[in-house]
Amino acid sequence: MWKRATATLKSSLSLHITKEASKHNAFHSHRFISGSPLHFQEMDGICPKHVDSVITFVLGGPGSGKGTQCARIVETFGFKHLSAGDLLRKEVESASEYGTMILDTIREGRIVPSAVTVKLILREMESSDNHKFLIDGFPRSEENRIAFERITGSEPDFVLFFDCPEEEMVKRVLSRNQGRIDDNIDTIKKRLKVFEALNLPVVDHYERRGKLHRINAVGTEDEIFEQVRPVFAACELTAA
Repeated sequence: MWKRATATLKSSLSLHITKEASKHNAFHSHRFISGSPLHFQEMDGICPKHVDSVITFVLGGPGSGKGTQCARIVETFGFKHLSAGDLLRKEVESASEYGTMILDTIREGRIVPSAVTVKLILREMESSDNHKFLIDGFPRSEENRIAFERITGSEPDFVLFFDCPEEEMVKRVLSRNQGRIDDNIDTIKKRLKVFEALNLPVVDHYERRGKLHRINAVGTEDEIFEQVRPVFAACELTAA
C-alpha cells in the first residue's frame, strides 16, 4: 500500500521551463534536455490521489515475455497496465513541447531523466479510476528506482521479475522482430548486456527487501502464468 506522505502538495505535477534556470550549470540537480532546462517544481513526498493503491513493478529483459503476462494479469485480476516505454512514445507522438524535448534527448543519445518518466507514470495513475497498477519496464536502473521512491514517498507493494536465459530471449526477439533493422543477434545481445548491468541491481535490491517474486520465464504462456497467478491471488486475499 502507498504510504501517506507527510509533505503537502506544494505544486502541480506539471513540467515547467524558466528562463532563470538557464543560469544553472548543466550538472545542477535539474536535468537539461535539448539545451533547455526541464525541471519539476518541488515534488518530494508527493503521492497520487490513490493512497491505497496496489503497485507492482514488472521487470524482465527483452523477450522475457513480461508483456504477454501483463496482458493476462490485466484480464484476470483487473490491473491497469502502464508501460514506461509506451508512455514516453505517447508523449513524443503527442507533439507536445515535452514530447519534443524527450525526442531530442533520445536522438542525442542521452537518457530521459528519471523524474520525467516518473511524472508521466504518475499522470496516468492520477487520470485512472483504477487502484491497481502494473508498471511495466520501470525502474530500469537504480537511478530510476531512487527517483520513483523519492518523488512518490513510497515503494511498490511487490515486484515481478521474469527470469529468462539469454539464449531464450535472443531466440524470442529474433522470432517476433523479423524484418526489423535492429533484429540481429549482436544488437540484441548488446541490449541484454545493458539490461543486465542496469536492471539487475534493481532486482537484487527488491529481493533483499523481500518484495521480489522471481518467475521462471521458460515454458508455455499458460505454464508461466500458473506461477504468476498465486502472487496476485495472495495480493487480493490480503487486500480483502
